[in-house]
Amino acid sequence: MTKSELIFNRVNKILEWTIIMIFALLVLDVLFQVFSRYVIGESFTWTEEFARFSLIWITILGAAYLNGKKEHLSMDFLYQKFSPYNKRKVAVLIEVLIFLFALIVMVIGGLNLVYTTLHLGQLSGTLRIPLGYIYAIMPFSGVLIMCYSIYHILSIYSNINRK
Repeated sequence: MTKSELIFNRVNKILEWTIIMIFALLVLDVLFQVFSRYVIGESFTWTEEFARFSLIWITILGAAYLNGKKEHLSMDFLYQKFSPYNKRKVAVLIEVLIFLFALIVMVIGGLNLVYTTLHLGQLSGTLRIPLGYIYAIMPFSGVLIMCYSIYHILSIYSNINRK
């Protein structure tokens, strides 16, 4: 196993456990919300906001995780018709487009969003957390996706050299 594969597997494992922990917190939060509403008779507003933020983080981190594992949704009907040579070219093109999307939309746009919300001092309604911290998951996941794209491109070229 190469050093890049070792790093790739370690990052995937950390990301996987992070998503699992956030999901566990989300489940506990929703269970507490239901318990407090129907047993105690009082609804805590912070539970709904925490659930929303947890769902945002799970979704965006999950997108990066699935991109890294190459398990994201794709329609490959046309791709399967290509020759092996053209499949490699298209695979590299797709990874470059994913990289550019992650860079422009998630990293640059996400950093702009984080900076703006922190600069304006926007806080969440109930938990009073600076929204920039909640939105920070966007550029973080964008960087992960960019790293995964580079890894996938390198693995495509290393597979060519092995043959």
